[in-house]
Amino acid sequence: MRREKIGWWQGKSMIEFVVIVESSADARTATKLADRTLVQKIDWLDPEMLQHLYQWSGLEGDTENSCWKNIDDITKRLADQFKFPTIRSNGKFKSDGQSANKIIKLISFLQYKQKREIKAVIFIRDLDNQPERKKHIEQVRSEQINQQTQLAIIIGTADRMRESWVLNGFIPSNQEETRILQQITTELTFNPCEESHRLRSNSLTEPDRIRNPKIVVEKLTGGKMEREQQCWEDTDLEILRKKGVQTGLTAYIDEIEERLISIIGSAE
Repeated sequence: MRREKIGWWQGKSMIEFVVIVESSADARTATKLADRTLVQKIDWLDPEMLQHLYQWSGLEGDTENSCWKNIDDITKRLADQFKFPTIRSNGKFKSDGQSANKIIKLISFLQYKQKREIKAVIFIRDLDNQPERKKHIEQVRSEQINQQTQLAIIIGTADRMRESWVLNGFIPSNQEETRILQQITTELTFNPCEESHRLRSNSLTEPDRIRNPKIVVEKLTGGKMEREQQCWEDTDLEILRKKGVQTGLTAYIDEIEERLISIIGSAE
């Protein structure tokens, strides 16, 4: 059955899911979580099949993601390269909504003029104590739904930042990590892995640095990226769902289920 599914896709253009993030670390986290969710929920799908079905892309060719801060520069480069008029956002949108609207317009051009099989765009954003960021992107999506476009729009907003999702997946693997977590829990008076949404500080100095999610992750993982990756790559998805209700992680996994599974599942 699995070989038949891969065979069904052979000869077809590679499906692309465009990823808009703040950093490459955000992209690694979001795409791996999406891969895991799809494999868990589609009974015929195995991890080794993913490379045959779709690829994570940026707006520009041969890139794996695009960053929010670079959208204007990317749009200009593509306009110069393919000789199309400057893409402007609808003036009724604000802040991130303007960028998201511009991105969707650009994707529409890439779909129909460059024949790229872009089926979805994933907007990943840290809220950083600015809940309006999510609201503005959702407004853009609502308008696109009303226009019945063929582009799935997935929104993942980390409250307060991506490191909150990492903490949701942190499970001590040895006595030293257990000791460090207990020490931090005592200092905070709450478990930062169970309630990472309560870590609201941006400070890198005392006394508030221990309430900065980045600092807590660094302490727990020893600053090792491979240990950090285990938190979203190895921790059971149901644990992530349970702990991620307040950080936006659960909502992101739900978005993947709701909006991406139907695209991959169309191979049945």
